[in-house]
This record gives sequence, structure tokens and C-alpha cells, in this order.
Amino acid sequence: MSVENRGPILYNSAMNYKVVETSRVTDDEIERIVNEWAAKGFSFASMHFVMTEASRRPGMAFLFFIEEPAEKK
Repeated sequence: MSVENRGPILYNSAMNYKVVETSRVTDDEIERIVNEWAAKGFSFASMHFVMTEASRRPGMAFLFFIEEPAEKK
């Protein structure tokens, strides 16, 4: 499907979204963040890295979490 044929992105306003930014992009730090927010009732959704031309390692990471409304839990 081409980009032109895609419909609008629909967001569920009943859900809570959380974005966590980290500049410490290590396995230990990412694991800590995922465990912390999972314990608070959020589900991991995705992770996005910010790369720099000067390094092969990401300079930052953004972790996205979703919390469903209380009545669906």
C-alpha cells in the first residue's frame, strides 16, 4: 500500500501513552526502563533509536508504552 492511500492514523484517547527518553543506550538501562514501566501497568509498544554519523552506537533511545483504561484491565 502506498503512503498516499493510507487513511488517517486513529489514536485511542481512552488509552494512556508514555514516552521515555534515555541517552544511556545500554542493555541494562533499557531493561531497567522496561521493567519499571511494566511494573506500573504499562505495556511496551516500541523503541526508536537516534543515530549519529560520528558513531555506530545510538545516541539516544525513545521507548513507547501504552496503558489500557482501568475497565479493560
